[in-house]
Amino acid sequence: MTAEVNGPLQGGLGSQPALDATPRGRIKRALYMALAVFSIALAITGVFVPGLPSTEFVLLASWAAARSSPRLHRWLHEHKWFGPMLHNWHNGRRITRRAKVMATVSMSVCMVIMARTIPHAWVVWPVCLSMVAVLAWIWRRPEPVDERTQLSVFKEPTAAASCPVRR
Repeated sequence: MTAEVNGPLQGGLGSQPALDATPRGRIKRALYMALAVFSIALAITGVFVPGLPSTEFVLLASWAAARSSPRLHRWLHEHKWFGPMLHNWHNGRRITRRAKVMATVSMSVCMVIMARTIPHAWVVWPVCLSMVAVLAWIWRRPEPVDERTQLSVFKEPTAAASCPVRR
């Protein structure tokens, strides 16, 4: 791929925008880089704090890194934890069953904590309804297909297996 200075985003999922070398472009890249690093920090924090999502921050970090640092973008996509998540998202906006369950559990825990600790129902109900809407959206996302299972399930049947033996 050839990149032009101030050029538009080249087509394709794996492509990245051209990096601008002007002073204004350097400031934009620095801001995108700060957003990417901050998003990674929030994603890691989200693993330990119930109710704070991590997937969304990893996606945001990837987006910002693509506009600021090809090296950070590549690192995210090759990372052992972030890479598969980004691969699934870029290939069909898929979310693993484990991620769906973890999101459900963490949001449920957060809802219970809010219901028990916040005395104002007018604050708790809208937030809980928002979480339920997000969970409904998450559970409607397709799940990634396991290549090992896919290969064994979709093998072409042999002639002996597809035709009954007649005597």
